Amino acid sequence: MNALKILEKLKKTHPNAGCELNYSSPFELLIAVILSAQCTDKRVNMITKELFKLYNKPEQFAELTLEELVPIIYSCGFFNNKGKNIIEMSKQLLNRYNGEVPSNMEELVSLPGVGRKTASVVRSVAFKLPAMPVDTHVFRVSRRIGFSNGSTVSDVEHDLCELFNDKYWNDVHHTLIFHGRYICKAQSPKCKECIIKNECKYFNNK
Repeated sequence: MNALKILEKLKKTHPNAGCELNYSSPFELLIAVILSAQCTDKRVNMITKELFKLYNKPEQFAELTLEELVPIIYSCGFFNNKGKNIIEMSKQLLNRYNGEVPSNMEELVSLPGVGRKTASVVRSVAFKLPAMPVDTHVFRVSRRIGFSNGSTVSDVEHDLCELFNDKYWNDVHHTLIFHGRYICKAQSPKCKECIIKNECKYFNNK
């Protein structure tokens, strides 16, 4: 398998692959990514369009109560947990990092509500650092194509990072997300439309 050739083919299908969350600062992106867990980017953008008009700085979120925040983020699901994490994360940013979102992985994942995938998205999108966030699309598509046989998110992340030079990591995860979102869907993959079907393990094993 020539992984780079497959990547180049996929990029032709998804030339505009990138982050679809709307944000204007690393902090806004961090909020949006926390809200996006088990929720579509489209829904998150609807929420943050109103949310960021009211509050868009750690100082503002740190002073909010859950009762004030939940009605605004309610439609994203898991709103109580996300709300608590956002408020506490904002407080910790102020106390530990002078209100600035860190770019360091260890510092990011030490914040409430920030797992490795969320931290990787922030590093990749906000700071343009090599990162390999593995969401449900990246996990599914990587295994279907044959980029990874990993059974866990961390296994797939490791395999992709081994397979590609780090200068390609940001392209890889954005392209795989778009391919999973629009072509290689979970329930009804559009295999006949897929530009890499001849190289795909899933298609060839069907």
